[in-house]
Amino acid sequence: MRQRCGRVLHGKLFEDDENSKAKIGNDAIAFTLYKKEVAMWETLSVSGVDKEMMQRIREKSILQAQERAKEAAEAKAAARREDQKYALNVMMKIEEEERKKIEDMKENERLKATKELEAWKECQRKAEEQKRIQREEKFCEQGKQTEEERNKLKHKSLTRIAASRNLAAKGRNSENIFLEKLKQDSIPAPRSVGSIKINFTPRVFPTALRESQVAEEEEWLHKQAEARRALNTDIPELSDLKEEEKNPEWLKDKGNKLFAKENYLAAINAYNLAIRLNNKIPLLYLNRAACHLKLKNLHKAIEDSSKALELLTPPVADNANGRMKAYIRRGTAFCQLELYIEGLQDYEAALKIDPSNKIVQNDAEKIRKIIQGTELKS
Repeated sequence: MRQRCGRVLHGKLFEDDENSKAKIGNDAIAFTLYKKEVAMWETLSVSGVDKEMMQRIREKSILQAQERAKEAAEAKAAARREDQKYALNVMMKIEEEERKKIEDMKENERLKATKELEAWKECQRKAEEQKRIQREEKFCEQGKQTEEERNKLKHKSLTRIAASRNLAAKGRNSENIFLEKLKQDSIPAPRSVGSIKINFTPRVFPTALRESQVAEEEEWLHKQAEARRALNTDIPELSDLKEEEKNPEWLKDKGNKLFAKENYLAAINAYNLAIRLNNKIPLLYLNRAACHLKLKNLHKAIEDSSKALELLTPPVADNANGRMKAYIRRGTAFCQLELYIEGLQDYEAALKIDPSNKIVQNDAEKIRKIIQGTELKS
């Protein structure tokens, strides 16, 4: 049976003391309350409190408890918001540091690429300057030789004229001296000596005119000029590349450096991008074929070598070295696929370009022995 009771205590208690508590057990409730003033109470409750006053006191206590609960909830919510704000600030700070780290890495890579590009441009400039100096020295040397030959011819001509005059004078000794004087006066005086500078048109190929293939050489030069102009920059996925990354020559040099470091996959990526920008440069296919050989991508090595040979036409002295490398790399790929006859054909084609190459001669001889051994076994 439940009973409802209420009392107004004699003294005042701490209203918000968290240590106040109530314990239920053994059919009883034990309250632990703390006084505001430490003193002995004469009675537990105040006498003379009617029911109506008790009701008001109870309602007031309930309202105060609700206010305290509301304030506690608001304080807890505020603390939670502060914790969330702090966590968000920490997260934003971490993200900002990470973003700055990435930006620094990008900036370092950009500076590195720019430095490499400038170094490459400087090397190109020095190479062009060296070529220009060599051309000028060659032209000066040719001019000196021409001047010497002209002076020799002039000296011979004057010598012949003097000899002719001496012979004519001896033959006319018996003639009238006045007539001889008149004839001698009618001979004009020799022309004054002067020098004429001749600038010869430089020739790209060093072979003599009677031995060169002028039409083929001009066609090759025309193809090279067209290849340098055939730059494709309209590829959508390449729009975010930097300017130096859109230069096929720079990418080719980058691939060559990666190949030297034995990073063949990265080198292939550089050559791939260069070929997408300009697919008319035979050296790009030739170098990529070397990478495929290192990675044992033999069919791709054959394809790239064949494409390089297709672009290295017409066959002239200027592209002989590239054609020989293409034949050797394709022949090597054929041999590794055990297609020795096809491989030997490519090695023999390379020997036609450079018959004195001992290494290619030895390799071709080894392939012949393998073919002969296979035929004997069969």
